[in-house]
Amino acid sequence: MVEGPSNFKYFLKTISKTVWLCIGSGIVLLVVVVAAIVYISKGNSFSIHRNENINITPSQVNAIKNIGEWEFLSISDEELIDTVRQGLFGDSELVRIYYGTLRLGVDMHEVKPGWIKIKKENIVVALPPIKLLDDDFIDEARTVSFYEKGDWSEKDRSDLYQKAYWVMKSRCVNQQNINSAEQNASKQFYHMMRLMGFQNVNISFDHN
Repeated sequence: MVEGPSNFKYFLKTISKTVWLCIGSGIVLLVVVVAAIVYISKGNSFSIHRNENINITPSQVNAIKNIGEWEFLSISDEELIDTVRQGLFGDSELVRIYYGTLRLGVDMHEVKPGWIKIKKENIVVALPPIKLLDDDFIDEARTVSFYEKGDWSEKDRSDLYQKAYWVMKSRCVNQQNINSAEQNASKQFYHMMRLMGFQNVNISFDHN
């Protein structure tokens, strides 16, 4: 005995009109939503654009400035300095050997406003002038009295120290060493900026 089809027909007949109304409303609502989505999508497009501009944040700029004194060349020097004083009973002579280490570099606290300029993948960096970072470069603990004849006061020894200071400074803080320090600074800044993503890096120094 087959009762499946008749039972199914009976089930359809017993469904209330309210249920059929709900089902119909749901289908209509679904059609309306789909139609609305299709209509809205016609006037819009979705795309991904790559930002070719590379930027450097204020915190990165401040971090570089906060380095302060940045050494790019260190020069060790040794000078033999003497002084002679003529006297009634013969000449007095004082000869001493001085050792020093002179550090050349820039003070990042001296950068001027707008010292970093950016345009797309290009960056221009204007650095302060190369200078002697520490005036106290003579190592007095290593100073050797090479020859001493006669009596010498503390002022005499201080004058000899000042003579050694200026001899060292004039010998080491010259244009050749300044150029070497600038080259080292340019290399380090170039690599640093390339790591940040800049393709073209221009480094300049304030020579005033």
